[in-house]
Amino acid sequence: MANLELVINDYLPLRDVVYQTLRNAILKGELKPGERLMEMKLAGKLGVSRTPIREAIRMLEQEGLAITIPRHGAQVAKMTQKDMDDVYEVRRALETLAMKYVSGNMTTEQIADLRYAEKVFEEAVADGDSDKIEQKDTEFHMVIYEATGNMRLGSIMTTISEQLSRYRWAYLLHHKQLKQVIDEHRALVDAIESGDYEKCLKATMDHLNSQEEIIKEVIKANN
Repeated sequence: MANLELVINDYLPLRDVVYQTLRNAILKGELKPGERLMEMKLAGKLGVSRTPIREAIRMLEQEGLAITIPRHGAQVAKMTQKDMDDVYEVRRALETLAMKYVSGNMTTEQIADLRYAEKVFEEAVADGDSDKIEQKDTEFHMVIYEATGNMRLGSIMTTISEQLSRYRWAYLLHHKQLKQVIDEHRALVDAIESGDYEKCLKATMDHLNSQEEIIKEVIKANN
């Protein structure tokens, strides 16, 4: 089992702290797909009672990161091709809509914000901090969603982004050359700045295609 360490947050209930600890371990692959989530063992490792562990596992199940199998108990849910296909199908539709909003419509200031987000992501890659890389990758895309001016779309994209977290981590942790991601981000910004919808759409889909190919390999390796 992963070397888990509970980071206490005085502003969160203990169950939420335990949930975040386990969730991060699953997203980063420290708790492997199929690994059992034994309440007593986890309670001992984290120095808490079994109650917050049980509640955290229930929250992980609701998010699809854990599953309870009769007579075997809870375990880390496996990533499946079907689940990835489903969430990426939704993302492609939403990204297509987002590109219709932003192509030719982003202000000079918004483009500058996107260029800055691209630069910060590149710096995170240079630093080699996986937590920072994941955070800055998310922030880069959020600049685009916010620029649509459609609050409903932004809210839905935030929800989808959370569902994509596990796949995003798999993608970033197993990508052999993150410079390619930097190049894809830059190509997307260039396309948006050009105002050409077809170029925007192509840059977006090229980026998603690259992600999916790598994640497919991760899924195969873990199943």
